[in-house]
Amino acid sequence: MGRIIDATVRLVGAGKRTYARKWSFLWLFAIAFFSSVAVLGQLDLLPEKPIAVVAPIEIETAAATVPELPAKIEIIKINLSANVVNPTTTDIAALDKELLKGAVRYPTSAKLGENGNVVLFGHSSYLPVVKNQAFKTFNGIQKLAPGDIIMISSLNVTYTYQVRSVVKEKADENTAIPLSVAGKALTLVTCDSFGTKTDRFVVTADFVESSAVSG
Repeated sequence: MGRIIDATVRLVGAGKRTYARKWSFLWLFAIAFFSSVAVLGQLDLLPEKPIAVVAPIEIETAAATVPELPAKIEIIKINLSANVVNPTTTDIAALDKELLKGAVRYPTSAKLGENGNVVLFGHSSYLPVVKNQAFKTFNGIQKLAPGDIIMISSLNVTYTYQVRSVVKEKADENTAIPLSVAGKALTLVTCDSFGTKTDRFVVTADFVESSAVSG
């Protein structure tokens, strides 16, 4: 029994002495630890840091707009609604013939959805009676004002434009309509014939937005 007590007393004493020297032990441990790490680092024996694997970020991109041919023009303000014809020739006689069907897109002008100027020509006539309503296709476009809306539709998409300017050009001014412009633009032109320069109204508009054809 006495031996057990003596052993217990010695253990308690050792514990007290160890606790009293705890800072010394901590310093020794820290020195030994960092020294070991330094040596292992010099020998390139430290475990490599795990490489984090980052999942790729998926960026949703809108599908590129496919250029389309115009099929219809609507201007609610002046109650205008007409089909658009798309000839493939610049022959004057052929273009004049197409004007008898409605609005005509000049063949080398831009298509809907691409940069450039979409140029549409159309007859205008203020005779009280005409047999072919195509002669009145662009009646009233001179009444448009900046900010008014023009809608051009393909078979599936409606393209909205906002009027920028409305001007009357004299026959002797010899003003050319630009086909290559910055951004997406629209020009409406009244004409009697593709072959003869006459006084005409020219409406220019800028692209605003596109949306699926409703209904």
